[in-house]
Amino acid sequence: MRIVHVVDSLEFGGLERVMTDLALEQKRRGHEVSVFSLLATQGLRAELEAAGVPVVIGNKQGPFDLRLIRKLRAHLHERAADIAHTHSFVPNYYCATAQLGAAPRAAMVGTCHDMGHRLGNRRLRWMYRASLTRTARVAMVGRMVYERFVGEGWVPSRRAAIVLNGIPVERFRHSEQRRRIARERLGLPDDALVIGAVGRLVPLKNHRLLIAQMPALVARWPGLRLVIVGGGPLEDELSRQVAELGLGANVLLASQRSDVSDLLPAFDIFAMPSLTEGLSIALLEACATGLAIVATQVGGNPEIVKNDQTGLLVPSEDGPALQAALARLLETPSLRERLGAAAAAWAQEHASIAAVAATYERLYGEALQRA
Repeated sequence: MRIVHVVDSLEFGGLERVMTDLALEQKRRGHEVSVFSLLATQGLRAELEAAGVPVVIGNKQGPFDLRLIRKLRAHLHERAADIAHTHSFVPNYYCATAQLGAAPRAAMVGTCHDMGHRLGNRRLRWMYRASLTRTARVAMVGRMVYERFVGEGWVPSRRAAIVLNGIPVERFRHSEQRRRIARERLGLPDDALVIGAVGRLVPLKNHRLLIAQMPALVARWPGLRLVIVGGGPLEDELSRQVAELGLGANVLLASQRSDVSDLLPAFDIFAMPSLTEGLSIALLEACATGLAIVATQVGGNPEIVKNDQTGLLVPSEDGPALQAALARLLETPSLRERLGAAAAAWAQEHASIAAVAATYERLYGEALQRA
């Protein structure tokens, strides 16, 4: 099939990572794949182009860019696209608009990557719902996302499907050599206990709550380290929090990195204190690496982490519960090993990008039949 993925941007993030891995897997499976980014972007662009996946940059200007619509329409026509696969709300309505009056039209398949909090914006919600009249199939990245979108009446149930996110699990296999190299990259001692977190430094990721638990944990484990990988608008605020708590020697804000898969083996525990999540790519990657996980019981997290089986779940915004779960893992190496091994086995069976690509091929076929 000739597939065009339409995204807001290719900057580093969970949505962008899973779309890139899906596009690369689809090319490997023999499809003709390209990516159209609405915004000017770099990020994952080089990785796609190095693998032979063309990337077109739309350079979006303003809230409704007619020039961009014409450019997207031209790209779909030039590629003779069978499938236009949109990722999130703005790409969906741009793609639907670009195909108004076009003949032939690519069959549209959309993916909802999160719980849809942006749809609180009335204008965006109206435009997205209007674009769904031209979207043959809509994939939700988990049961919670499905129930929200279908339950709120945003997506008709007859067009909705659940497709879990996937990752190239082989990229995340743990080994002692990879652990040693990762710790060297981060400047971490070989014998330190290390809690890691990966995610943009934004309020919804709630890193401040995780940092706030460190003084009590460091009092019990003086050599304990916390590494937070990610960039974002809260970097300065979190740096101040670290300094005010006297944690300069224990907390590393590692900024945005493109080598996350190579850094994860440095961690003993993976922490995700988010206020909300869809189906987190960072959490899937932690599972595939075989890390013991503590995550909040929000969004799609319980679909990945089964409490006391593949990790530990705690209530959102509950500092004492988060601290207690981290302490339980820090003091019990055998529990870390058991949960990490179970998480890796779950990821191997349920979260491979090959399985996700096969599921999307089925949805594409259904969309083409409807078109």
